[in-house]
Amino acid sequence: MKKKPSARRADQRAAKHARSKRFFGYAVLVIVVVIAIVALGTLRRGRAGEGAQNEKGGNKQQPPQTVSPARKAEFEIVAAYPHDPAAYTQGLVWKDGGFYESTGLYGESTLRRVEFPSGKVTKSISLSPDIFAEGLALVDNRLIQLTWKGGRGFVYDRDTFKLLREFRYDTEGWGLTYDGKNLILSDGSSTLTFLDPENFSVVRRLPVTMNGAPVQNLNELEFINGEIWSNVWLSDVILRIHPASGRVTSYLDMKGLFPAEMRKNSDDVLNGIAYDSDARRLFVGGKRWPQIFEIKLKDEPAH
Repeated sequence: MKKKPSARRADQRAAKHARSKRFFGYAVLVIVVVIAIVALGTLRRGRAGEGAQNEKGGNKQQPPQTVSPARKAEFEIVAAYPHDPAAYTQGLVWKDGGFYESTGLYGESTLRRVEFPSGKVTKSISLSPDIFAEGLALVDNRLIQLTWKGGRGFVYDRDTFKLLREFRYDTEGWGLTYDGKNLILSDGSSTLTFLDPENFSVVRRLPVTMNGAPVQNLNELEFINGEIWSNVWLSDVILRIHPASGRVTSYLDMKGLFPAEMRKNSDDVLNGIAYDSDARRLFVGGKRWPQIFEIKLKDEPAH
């Protein structure tokens, strides 16, 4: 039985529609495949380009920078001057043609003015017996003194030694110096803390390393010609520290400056650094040492 013309036209339209759907599906599939091929090619070219750049050094991962080892700085002794052999030196500052000194130990802690070159103590105040005094720094006309475990700092008038105020800090207090902008505090660890000299808030902390390793027991400090100089507790070494990186650039081995056999106590160690910036003189001392030594660096340009 033949279909009517209207039925045949309906079948033709249905067949055409089916072919159109298959063609559309096929076209979509082709497009997807083409996109995938293009993406894969782009990825491969990108990787090849990265490889070429790596071979040329363009994006090659750089090896870690080698840390230059701290060099040993040589020095010579210029002179030796008398010093109170009972003074447990914790902080030492040069100003007004002589020294300001902070001495420690419970029941013996003082702030004093020391005449130069005689070593005579011309002014002194004693701290409370429950206070163990530590580092000392001079900011303008103020002497700033730390204490060991009390978390208490004292601010004095430089001329009268009158107590102006107290302040607090959240570490132990060991050494203290002033770089012209901030106070720098050591607490016996390998980290130095920079403090605002007006409100004593923490500005930043600086980890100190020597040959890539942290240095513990940082003690008395002095800022000299853009460097932080630091004693190391229970050693005869002074470190010279870059204030931005914290890296020890050089060190002074002062063994023999005051021989161990001449020391009465095991803790009578090297401690105390002071710098006369006007005459460019450098002084070092120790706890209960009978002398303060003036030293000079060798083979270094004058500052």
